[in-house]
Amino acid sequence: MRRPEALVSVALLAHGSAHEVVAYRRGRPIRAARFVADVMRVAATLPATRHVLNACQDRYHFTVGLAAAIVSGRISLLPSTHTPEVIRQLRLFAPDAVCLTDEADCPIDLPLVSVLGGAAARVESFRVPTVEADARVAYVFTSGSTGLPVPHPKTWGRLAEAVSVEAGRFGFGDGRHRAIVATVPPQHMYGFESSVLLPLLSGNALCAERPFFPADIAATLADVPAPRVLVSTPVHLKALIAADIDLPELELIVSATAPLADSLAREVEARFAAPVLEIYGSTETGQMASRRTTATAEWQLWPGVRIEARDSQTWVHGGHVEAPTAMGDVLEATGGDRFLLRGRSSDLVNIAGKRSSLAYLDHQLLGIPGVLDGVFVVPEDARVSDIGVSRLAALVVAPTLDAATITERLRDRLDAVFLPRPLVIVPQIHRNATGKIPRHVIQTLLRGR
Repeated sequence: MRRPEALVSVALLAHGSAHEVVAYRRGRPIRAARFVADVMRVAATLPATRHVLNACQDRYHFTVGLAAAIVSGRISLLPSTHTPEVIRQLRLFAPDAVCLTDEADCPIDLPLVSVLGGAAARVESFRVPTVEADARVAYVFTSGSTGLPVPHPKTWGRLAEAVSVEAGRFGFGDGRHRAIVATVPPQHMYGFESSVLLPLLSGNALCAERPFFPADIAATLADVPAPRVLVSTPVHLKALIAADIDLPELELIVSATAPLADSLAREVEARFAAPVLEIYGSTETGQMASRRTTATAEWQLWPGVRIEARDSQTWVHGGHVEAPTAMGDVLEATGGDRFLLRGRSSDLVNIAGKRSSLAYLDHQLLGIPGVLDGVFVVPEDARVSDIGVSRLAALVVAPTLDAATITERLRDRLDAVFLPRPLVIVPQIHRNATGKIPRHVIQTLLRGR
């Protein structure tokens, strides 16, 4: 099979019939003919500008806006947050940007274009638009060390190639039509690929809603027909287990944004009777590997993607990856297309000459029965010397345990130099939509002890 970027064009969606379902909203199907008409309607309303910030919260509206930008030759800007500082930086990057929104009172300080309303475009016959494979269709953004957005361009052919591999890994080639429910935002790279592009380019259906709480996830899944796929994160999966809630029958559960503990993966598979597959990737590279966590610790790379150690970093290149990329994680090649994830480079800590990673320490903490959530951190006042940092701290949510008990159980799992001082019991750790903990939240909780 030829690589998508070697082709002249790639179809906007894989739904070959006007009657095929592209999306569900509150359980009601939205068919391909309606989707194409909505895309053309929104494309006709976009002003003569090159860049569109897609801030739509509804996943169907987001997808319509994305497709409208693509077919009209525009580039979507997809930062995961829309704070005033991020918008100020976007203006510097793309001074012509307008904001596409589905909110009646959108607070973003850019010229606004609504994805809602307007006269439906007249579609004489159903025809799926095609897109040049080398067309730049989006910039996705990471947050750099300064906290400002860093853009990474994505072309349609490379995105399509990555998603076609994902669909194959998930077993989507059997002709069945799946409903994909996701708890992650579409502006995040994982959500962009697995909850928007995957259903669009594999002939399956996305779900307009973005449920967050366990009861909402269960209700949204119940609204759509089987076979069902849940695209989620370790934080959401842990919350589902803690809520002891029943879910409708699932064919597959997908997880990303952070490594999934083997114990949690086994519990999820046992509780919901569905396999759990993990996706590994980054904003820079997109998705690039997968594994079934309960079967192996090794990750399998996407075809053509290679990793190599260079200058004390792991570099990724080949396949759908747009350019050679230095990873923030430590990846250990184990032969062929397999590797082990050893944690983030920035997470490596050295105390008294002994080394570990914050990810490994978090894994041990979360493995203690009774610990619902928790994180190891380097306190702002920790001394740094040639032999590393002087100490670590930890924030823990564990309603039935005290700090002394948790510390004692950590002592059975960790070298004593890594025991947290202090270990702070908190009622809740507020995470963002992808399960990450903002630095200011950590510092506020530590100062409030």
